Parts: sequence; structure tokens; C-alpha cells
Amino acid sequence: MSKEIAELLFANIDKKPEYYYEKYPKRVLPEGARVTRFAPSPTGFVHIGGLFSALISERTANLSKGVFYLRIEDTDKKREIENGVTGIVDALNNFNIINQEGATSENEEKGSYGPYKQSQRKEIYQTFIKNIIEEGKAYPCFCTSEELEKTRHKQEELNINTGYYGEWALYRDKSFEEIKTAFESGKSFVIRIKSNGKADKKVSYKDVVRGELEFPENDQDIVICKSDGIPTYHFAHVVDDYLMGTTHVIRGEEWLSSVPVHLQLFQIMGWKAPKYAHIPTILKMESTSKRKLSKRKDPEAAVSFYHEEGYPINSVLEYLLNLANSSFEDWRKLNPTKSLFEFPFKIEKLGSSGALFDIIKLIDLSKNVIAFIPAEEIYKNLLEWTKDYDKDFNSLIEKYKENTIKFLTIDRTGKKPRKDISKWSDIKNLSSYIFDEIFNPEYEFPENISKENLIEIIKNYAEVYSFDDNKDEWFNRAKDFSEKLGYAGDMKLYKENPQNFKGNISDTTNIIRVAITGRKQTPDLYEILKILGLDRTKERLEKAVSFLSSK
Repeated sequence: MSKEIAELLFANIDKKPEYYYEKYPKRVLPEGARVTRFAPSPTGFVHIGGLFSALISERTANLSKGVFYLRIEDTDKKREIENGVTGIVDALNNFNIINQEGATSENEEKGSYGPYKQSQRKEIYQTFIKNIIEEGKAYPCFCTSEELEKTRHKQEELNINTGYYGEWALYRDKSFEEIKTAFESGKSFVIRIKSNGKADKKVSYKDVVRGELEFPENDQDIVICKSDGIPTYHFAHVVDDYLMGTTHVIRGEEWLSSVPVHLQLFQIMGWKAPKYAHIPTILKMESTSKRKLSKRKDPEAAVSFYHEEGYPINSVLEYLLNLANSSFEDWRKLNPTKSLFEFPFKIEKLGSSGALFDIIKLIDLSKNVIAFIPAEEIYKNLLEWTKDYDKDFNSLIEKYKENTIKFLTIDRTGKKPRKDISKWSDIKNLSSYIFDEIFNPEYEFPENISKENLIEIIKNYAEVYSFDDNKDEWFNRAKDFSEKLGYAGDMKLYKENPQNFKGNISDTTNIIRVAITGRKQTPDLYEILKILGLDRTKERLEKAVSFLSSK
């Protein structure tokens, strides 16, 4: 009877499972190689949690000499957005997470285990659905929504578990004649599994991240194929993961409750299940409590946010690796110049509790990343970023390329390189005093020095400054100039007898810094003066005097 039912429902399917076993042979890979996938739906922007999952999957595969592929789970056409696949592909490529197989654009893909879009695999799914119907492991259900609702009300009245199972599975044991009559009358139907699970029994499995876990068995005759002939996610991913040779399914912890269903489906199909690794949800602190990073409330939830702000790709990836393996931070300290892809990531060391996302920590980490990037490379990245997000500044740094690179070079060599840049969008403000076109100083002179003394210092410096001095000569000139005005040129001497001086050389050079750049903190002042040149330096000093005189 089961074969008759299968043929009645899927007369158009003439292939057998063996056809696909031959078409998609077992992968030939080195021992221990892992095959992983990123399998998003093209229904919106890529979430930072999705990028987290993709990075873990890619690292798990590549560090084991395995395969990482991109599968598009696009069976929900109602929620699909325009160019959704392109958005996914671009998001991965933009962060150097490269898939060896799978989708490469909206309509293109690579690899021998495709199609990698679920919407193009309908015949494959139906072949396996037809087969398990023949084996008596699945059946059609013609229940209407009204009938299902009526059943649920009865179960609630009896105070028992609701759902479609056991004696409540109305079509589980229908005869072929009853099914044929319903089918030929045009009634809509779905396909359900014939579950042999018991809710009072347990199923256990070992999660790669969380260790040994135990759940109640699935006793529900779940739907595996909808009325439009498209399989549910539960069934489709089981077929795909088996045929594509997935060894490790890495996904969010929200899927933990589905494990009993998925393990049961693999058992029904007669296949060995892959290993499941349920990674933590990315959380955010709000007041004193933690919550999920929200697509609606948190701009940093979208991966596009990091491009718009100008975070280097490696800053985001390093931050995510640090969330995944706490040992990454120590490894980076010991290997400051190595590629992050050399880090010996292990999914087994992933924490099981929620990963707390902290934008302040990302900023600090990003400063460390940028500190070790050569100035020419920073300039190249800045040029690319400004093309998209700040065209006016792009024109300036193209026009003054040499001075821009000189600014970026200041304090970048040595054991303690400067760490004032966290993202490309910082640079415009940090470097504004280099460009007359955007220089708009907000002079922050020290309040403990009178206006008259400030003017005296600036005017005198304008007279003694020499552009031709090397750094030692420049410092000695600043020292002599300070001492002539009553400021200590020797800090040790000043600390011993501060009452003998108006201040010290730090005071005078900082006043010059503010007069020339408009701010209290900058990289090395000598190097800034060399970039500005003699005429512009004198102009800045005169401008500062005019400002003070007008107050």
C-alpha cells in the first residue's frame, strides 16, 4: 500500500535515491578534514551573528584541510528580498570569508554538489520523500486547519500535550482508498513523518560545543513537505547536509530544541548524522542586563555598519575570533604581526554561554590592529573607504597624498606605535589640522596661563622657529626658548624647585601645539611642523595670536 500511495502522490518522480548517491559521491578528503557550511536565507541583511557563524565554520573547515561551502536556503519566497543572495555573497567576500563551493552571485555557483540553492533542489527532496513514503515512514495528511484546531482544543480540554501524534494523527493509518479519494478530490495535503518517538523517553547526543546533552524524544508527526511541494527546513537541511557531505553543522543555540527532530530524521533516512555544534548567541549589555543584539535596535547588528564606520576587516574578524576563543588575545600579543588566519582556532574551545558584544572593546582592539598597518596601506584603505562614504575628504587626500601619508607615518615605528586610529572614519577629524580647507580650530589653551603669557609664548616661538632644524636641534631650540621666557627646560630641575619657574617646557610646547593644531593631543609635534612647512606654521601662529587678542 505504501508504494501505491507514494506513486499516487509523486507520479512525476522517476528517480531513486541511488541516482543521487552516485551523483554526489562521498568526498575524498584527508583524515580528520571537516566539511562545514554557512546556510542563510536571503530574507534580509547579514547579521553580525551570521558572520560569527560563518567565520567559525570557515576556520573549522580550512584549518582541518576540509571544505567550507555556502548554501542558500531560499524556500521561503514570500520573505525573500531583492538581491538577497548578492548581499550574502558580498558580506562574506568583504570579510575575506571565502567559500570553496556554493553560491558566488545571484545566479552563479561553483562546486560539484549543487545546486546550492534549495529552491532548485525540489526534485531531489521529492525523490527522498517518495522513497520514505514507500518504506512506510511518512504519509500524506489532508487535515484542514479547522480539523487541526479542533484537535488542539480537545487536547487542551484533556490537559494533555498538544500536537499531531499517536491517536491524534488523523491520517496516519488511513487506507489507500481513503487517501486516493481525498487526493483525487483535489484536497490540499502535506507530508508528515510517522514518528516512533516517545515524549517520556530521552535522546542524548554530544554537542561539539556543549558536550553531552539530553532531550525528550520527538513524538510529533512533523510536516516534512508543505502543500506546495516544497520541503520544510527540517527535512531539506537533512537531505542537503547528507548529500553535500557535511561533517559539522555549526549553528546558533536557538536550534538546540530542534536536535531531537533532526536526529530522528537522519535515523528515518538511514543516514549517519553530522556532528552538531551550537554556538552562543551574541548578546549586548543594556543597563544591568544582557539581551540579544537586535536587528531593529542596534546598528552594529548589521555587518554593513562596520563598512560604513570604516572598521578594518581584520579588526572585526579578530574581535569575533576573540569572542570564539578566549586564547586569541594572548596569541595575538605573542604574534603581533602574524595573520589572524594563522591562529590555531578550535571550535571545541568555544564557550557555550552568550558571547557579549562590546563596541568599546572592538574599538580598542581595532586601534591595535591599525597600529601595525603600514601608512601606505592605511592610505590605500582610507582612499577606498572615502570613495563610498566621504567624497569631499577623498578629494583632499588625493590632492595631498604625500602629506596624508606623512601624517599617517608619524609615531608608527618603534616598539610602541601610536594607537589613536580605531577606524577609517576617525582619520578626518584626527588629521584636520593638516588640511587648510577643513582646519577649524577650537583652541583649548591651558586656563592656568594668562592670555598675555600665551600671546608672549606664541609670538616668541614664531620668531625663533626654524624649519631646517633636525629633531634634536628643534628640541634644544624649544628648550632655550622656554628658559628665556622663565619656563624650566629641564623637567628634573622643575620638579625639584617648581616655585622658581612660570612652568616647564611641557607647558610651552603644548601651547605651541594648540596654537598650530587647535588641540591638546596630537602625534609628534615636530613631524606635524615638518608637514605644514614654514609658511603655514607661521600663519597658524599668527592666527592663534589673533584669536587670543580678540578675546
